[in-house]
Amino acid sequence: MAEVVKMPKMSDTMTEGVLAKWHKKVGDKVKSGDVLAEVETDKATMDFESFQDGTLLYIGVEEGKAVPVDTVIAVLGKEGEDYKTALDGASAPAPAPAEAKKEEKPVEDKKPAATVAPAVDTSKIPATVIRMPLLSDTMTEGTIQKWNFKVGDKVKADDSLADVETDKATMEVVGYEAGTLLYIGVKEGEAAKVNDIIAIVGKEGTDITPLLQGGSEAPRGEAAPAAEAAKEEATTSTNTTTTTSSTSTDDSRVKASPLARKIAKDKGINLNDVKGSADGGRIIKKDVEEYTPAAKAATPAPAAAAPAEAPKAEKQVVIPQYVGQEKYTDKPLTQMRKTITRRLTESFVIPHFYITITIDMDQAVAARNKMNEVAPVKISFNDLVLKACAVALKQHPAVNSSWMGDFIRTNEHVNIGVAVAVDEGLLVPVVRFADGKSLSVISAEVKDFAQRAKAKKLQPSDWEGSTFTISNLGMFGVDEFTAIINPPDSCILAVSGIQQVPVVKNGTVVPGNVMKVTLTCDHRVVDGATGAAFLQTLKSLLEEPVRLLV
Repeated sequence: MAEVVKMPKMSDTMTEGVLAKWHKKVGDKVKSGDVLAEVETDKATMDFESFQDGTLLYIGVEEGKAVPVDTVIAVLGKEGEDYKTALDGASAPAPAPAEAKKEEKPVEDKKPAATVAPAVDTSKIPATVIRMPLLSDTMTEGTIQKWNFKVGDKVKADDSLADVETDKATMEVVGYEAGTLLYIGVKEGEAAKVNDIIAIVGKEGTDITPLLQGGSEAPRGEAAPAAEAAKEEATTSTNTTTTTSSTSTDDSRVKASPLARKIAKDKGINLNDVKGSADGGRIIKKDVEEYTPAAKAATPAPAAAAPAEAPKAEKQVVIPQYVGQEKYTDKPLTQMRKTITRRLTESFVIPHFYITITIDMDQAVAARNKMNEVAPVKISFNDLVLKACAVALKQHPAVNSSWMGDFIRTNEHVNIGVAVAVDEGLLVPVVRFADGKSLSVISAEVKDFAQRAKAKKLQPSDWEGSTFTISNLGMFGVDEFTAIINPPDSCILAVSGIQQVPVVKNGTVVPGNVMKVTLTCDHRVVDGATGAAFLQTLKSLLEEPVRLLV
């Protein structure tokens, strides 16, 4: 008897899944344990295995589509068996028939026969849809910074098709398919939602209309070279002032890393003039930073000649006048800045309070000097604070808790997020299981995170899963500040600089090293006494740092 296969619940927070890829097609024999498909959840992309033997009779969800948990996605049974009875008897209505009804409007869905039309038809088209990938846990859309190919170009499976700016970093999108670039759906500088069609790669001359009409958005980009030429002509007629010199200075086809391209753009350097030192002549950051446009230095002179005429006219005026120019620069919000704005706005609805404490750092200063005489890597004060927080969090689990909406999660593991400033905003990579790591290991991890953050090399797994966050502005000489909670964490610690001030010890005023830290607490999870007790433990650990080693 035919049995329905439903979208599984693959994580505790999963409400829907995206059918990333089918590994079987209608008519294939399936054994128990075979991978039917890849399903993208809110956490990761996982293999979905079959729990029964049979023939795949029906596919109800196209690749790239998202459906709720428990939705019918396929039917397995005996070859030639009528699967409609199984669909009709399913406890949850299968979305595929509804999808089919929606899809009846486009012309191409009236051509193929009936029930399995969406999956069967698209699988026969010798082309692959490239969608906007989910590159971070908070990403909802991505901006195409640069297309590395144009419609009609031949591409290989490992070619980087485009540079995509997410809310965290700029990353390369690889097509994983060899063929001809048939379609570009999003222009440079435009944003597309996750899972929107951004490109199609396949056999030259393939009719891609069915793929586009089955996509999540109407086509808005390059459909074919001829259509694109007409579109470019229209664009040029309305933007002549900005595109006049693009043909002679266009460096879009130059092989360069995303970071090198961004630096060159900021400095006004044409990549055609830069020699690449990486494999295949690819231009990297170092090449752009070391480039000196000696031969180009004289070219701006003609442009400067026009303003030079103005002073001559001004000399004829009896009363000298200074003529200024009002100007400004509008910068569109980056994906990172959009996410920072959204998350910080959310954090202001949290009922929070602050607790500040002063810590005597004399012993910590002395201990750090001794440690760095033998440590394999240089240990910073931030490393000492991070380790001390990890130890204190194990003693105060309420501070290591998360607000989950309708329940509080007390985390038994200690994952500490470390705020790292980059040009575009702020990233928070996570030191996992920090309570069990030595100071040398913590120091090495934090340094590696900082370097990769500035080079835009962090991956989504690097910044997910924190249970507590530290924001340190001590290196900027800040006396005291407060930090904004990073949900769902219940607390964040703001660390200021170490100040050399007079202190009273044993009734005598002596020079001392003090540091102020401020704990921001979510009052829904942490009460004042709980937060104060945590700071007392932190203070005692830093004032006697030998306790961190036992």
